[in-house]
Amino acid sequence: MSPSDVPINWKRNLTVAWLGCFLTGAAFSLVMPFLPLYVESLGVTGHSALNMWSGLVFSITFLFSAIASPFWGGLADRKGRKIMLLRSALGMSIVMLLMGLAQNIWQFLILRALLGLLGGFIPNANALIATQVPRNKSGWALGTLSTGGVSGALLGPLAGGLLADQYGLRPVFFITALVLLICFILTLFFIRERFQPVSKKEMLHVREVVTSLKNPKLVLSLFVTTLIIQVATGSIAPILTLYVRELAGNVSNIAFISGMIASVPGVAALISAPKLGKLGDRIGPEKILIVALVISVLLLIPMSFVQTPWQLGVLRFLLGAADGALLPAVQTLLVYNSTNQIAGRIFSYNQSFRDIGNVTGPLMGAAISANYGFRAVFCVTAGVVLFNAIYSWNSLRRRRGSQVLG
Repeated sequence: MSPSDVPINWKRNLTVAWLGCFLTGAAFSLVMPFLPLYVESLGVTGHSALNMWSGLVFSITFLFSAIASPFWGGLADRKGRKIMLLRSALGMSIVMLLMGLAQNIWQFLILRALLGLLGGFIPNANALIATQVPRNKSGWALGTLSTGGVSGALLGPLAGGLLADQYGLRPVFFITALVLLICFILTLFFIRERFQPVSKKEMLHVREVVTSLKNPKLVLSLFVTTLIIQVATGSIAPILTLYVRELAGNVSNIAFISGMIASVPGVAALISAPKLGKLGDRIGPEKILIVALVISVLLLIPMSFVQTPWQLGVLRFLLGAADGALLPAVQTLLVYNSTNQIAGRIFSYNQSFRDIGNVTGPLMGAAISANYGFRAVFCVTAGVVLFNAIYSWNSLRRRRGSQVLG
């Protein structure tokens, strides 16, 4: 039997892709705890200037990722997903190395933009696994894969803070580059893909991609759902520490309490995502999606009325358990409603919407809290998620109606 005839072990690919997503998630978040400090070390002084530049270098990565994702998704559908994983891991490794060598804020800003342009490991890993896993295991597989990035993002800030304290700011970028290089090596030697390259002439254009979808309106509603999930998550991020301080009063360990409350949703999502993904394979991911959105609304509203940090922590843990089902459910529905031929582009479009949410969420949260106070952020976010639940329910109901008529 020739190597090309050997069946692809999708479970091994899932394991290696999980490790890759874990390392990528950790690499991205390693530098987050001290990003403003690094900006300051590059010569930015003054409170307002430091805030502005910190916001710029943070958001520009997501902005350029949103722009570049559709291009990389199209290339993945032409050339294969593995080569896109390799491109992303190696490209980000080189950029992280250069970030550690940056001499001024403009160099650093350009490199952060380049990081967004060259990113895309996680959406391409999703597309690869989605096209290889049996359809009846899609929810479980994508739910499991999502825990890789979440785990890395949880451990990254802790490791980054410890490394920065021990070795200084610049060496953390070099360590991050090494982590991404390991991700590249793991992908190169252990992920297998059997892909027939497609010529540029044979590629479907955007209009043909849309017409090839089983339900274009539903797919668009799923993109919007992804955006709103990230807006809801990001809107709370800028005010969380300040809200915890308001609830806790004068305590010495406010940083520890804030860190715990910030991280508990991720811990809950780690536990819930694979289990709810498997449940979605049994009862349907659309049911999981709608129920998780409604539960999120019911948990966000009381967050604006809590009196202690621990009440907020319990509600955020429960919110994380519900949120752990959201993105995997969206991705599973995208798999069900598109073909392998266009999977790369569909997942990259979804990533673009996710990145737009990552940029707009913190801006929305900061604007609301500045004008109406911290507690209003939770109420407005609940309203946005409620709109999304109704919108998604209507889109999914129309799909069921068209299937019955068909």
